[in-house]
Amino acid sequence: MEVTKKSKTSRVKWLWNIVRHGLILHGITNRLEKIGIDIDPYYWVQEGISGYSPPEIRGDTSEFSIKYLNLEEVTQTISRVSGFRKQEILDGFRNGQLCVGLIHQKECAAFMFIELNDFELKKRTFKLADNEAYLLNMWTFDAYRGMNIAPYLRYQCYLLLNEMGRDTTFSISDYFNKSSIKFKKKLNAKHLKLYLYVGLFKKYHWNFELKDYSK
Repeated sequence: MEVTKKSKTSRVKWLWNIVRHGLILHGITNRLEKIGIDIDPYYWVQEGISGYSPPEIRGDTSEFSIKYLNLEEVTQTISRVSGFRKQEILDGFRNGQLCVGLIHQKECAAFMFIELNDFELKKRTFKLADNEAYLLNMWTFDAYRGMNIAPYLRYQCYLLLNEMGRDTTFSISDYFNKSSIKFKKKLNAKHLKLYLYVGLFKKYHWNFELKDYSK
């Protein structure tokens, strides 16, 4: 949710977006996490598999450009979004993550981060080969929703990564986050595994592999 002045209208709009995108259960798990109970089923996803048409923005594509954001730009951009673990995001950027922004008339319409190194998620270690990348922390600002921005930016990142020799991309999708799953399907994303993480009070941690879709 973007950082704006609170009003009844904005709260109603926020609630409608939650319902429309099937995020009620996703929201409940987020609430539980705040009191120390973290129940997080998620898919390990391979993206950018061939067999899809390159997505286009619903609008004048010539008005948009792609750029790598620097630390100052990243700090300013993520400050516009509430709910992000901002310090964690900045630490990841300082440790080598890339941030790619979609710019419209000097304003950031959307952004996402790219991890090129091995990383830990929910106490599980994921290792990346030299030709692999992990995509995370994507956000589209409200004024640009409904314009097919997310698939477009994702595809542009595939192209940038291919230029680096990174031709295989992964991400996670929260099990309850239907909007994330839906836009990745436009890019022929494939679920590889279904994991479940359970954490209690940041002290006890369990990881389970619920399903391997390759079997």
